[in-house]
Amino acid sequence: MRLRNLIILTVIVPLFVILVVFSLVAIKSLEDNVRSKLQTEVEIITRTLSSSLSYAVTPDSNTPLEEALQSAFSFHRIYGAYVFDTEGRDIYGLGLGKDIFSREEIQQIIERDDLYSNYRQHDGWNYYSALTPLRSQDGTVYGVLQVNRLNTGIENYTGFISVVAVLVFVIGAAGIVFSIWWGFRRHIERPLNRLLHVMQLVEKGDRSQRATEDGPIEYRHLASGLNGMLDAMAEKDQEIENRQRREIELEKRLRKSKKLAELGVLAAGVAHEIGAPLTVINGQAQRLARRDVIGDDERARLGRIRGEVERIVEIVRQLMELGRQHNVEKGELALDQLIMNARDLVEDELEPRNIRLDIELPSPTPNLLANGQQIVQVLTNLLRNAAQAPEVSRVRVRAQQQDHEIILWVEDDGPGIPSSHHHKVFDPFFTTKPVGQGSGLGLSMVHRIINDHGGTIGVFDSALGGAGFEITLPTSETASA
Repeated sequence: MRLRNLIILTVIVPLFVILVVFSLVAIKSLEDNVRSKLQTEVEIITRTLSSSLSYAVTPDSNTPLEEALQSAFSFHRIYGAYVFDTEGRDIYGLGLGKDIFSREEIQQIIERDDLYSNYRQHDGWNYYSALTPLRSQDGTVYGVLQVNRLNTGIENYTGFISVVAVLVFVIGAAGIVFSIWWGFRRHIERPLNRLLHVMQLVEKGDRSQRATEDGPIEYRHLASGLNGMLDAMAEKDQEIENRQRREIELEKRLRKSKKLAELGVLAAGVAHEIGAPLTVINGQAQRLARRDVIGDDERARLGRIRGEVERIVEIVRQLMELGRQHNVEKGELALDQLIMNARDLVEDELEPRNIRLDIELPSPTPNLLANGQQIVQVLTNLLRNAAQAPEVSRVRVRAQQQDHEIILWVEDDGPGIPSSHHHKVFDPFFTTKPVGQGSGLGLSMVHRIINDHGGTIGVFDSALGGAGFEITLPTSETASA
């Protein structure tokens, strides 16, 4: 059951019933009091007149009956007075209501020898009439006095007043109920429905919903409390989401560290097992190349053998570097100097292809706490990868300092890296280069060095059209922690 209906049924309706009963009782009491007062007045008037008329009806009386009877009309609302003999015949009378009582009823009054009064209706008029015997001084009954009072006063309207009062009360009660219903609907039910609508939307998953803080002050407090609860829930959800994201990232790093550690163990075993054979192969190829009996074609083939052996040795070394625990020796270094050193190392690869290198650094150039050789190796690998990408004509290096971090962007205008490969570009042995042109360990080394420095690295689609790498490095040990 709705709250407004419950309030109306349990509070308003009982209150109205009590008021109706009280009003009816009050009106009935008023009516009874009015009737009792009128009856008393008529009876007093009748007894008073009977005393003065007792002398007039005796046979030897000198008092004119007309004068004595006319005095009755000096009383308020007396509309008829009649004198009857003991047989019920009319002796003399004035006014209305002569035939209200029959002769038999008049004779019964004489027999009863007491005043009798009652309401009577005659010729469409309502009377209150009183009958009393007329006695002489010796107690002999000579006749009967009838006094009629016409009900033209409030006694005629008490019933009508009761009906009107009940009708007015019902109309007023209906108006009050309607006002309560309308006010409840407008000021209580509608705001609560708006709150309920917001709660239902939040329940369905729309956590951005907020209640409008208007209306009565209680509703504003309730809406404010709901909004505060939703804001707190949103903050907690964001905190949980961030924590989950950090845990996922940490888990990924742990898996990658575990993978690299296992790879380092494998590389150490591989280096131990194939190191000696590779050394023998390289030495024998070198000795054969020194002989004069072989031609240039054979000597070139031997040189290629030695080159591939050295490539294998370098791959094994990189694998061992990936899996090894590193204690990075850091120092405070100028960022522009590190970038210039990396540019000098890849300049020979940029110039033959007419690749322009743009460097955009903040002023003054910030310093960072890092291992200079390793950071230069990171920048060199990224610049070399950009230079080796097809159709590259421009490479851009940008930097920006935010709080206790330095953010580096290395971008190119080449074909870029497909979005489906972004999540695995730092995996060992993953490469987009043709077979034999890349080991797939360069970006893994870059990832390991940045992690050792307490930073992060990610790949994105550059605004230049090619691939972009974003590096975040702390500027102090506190920021790194």
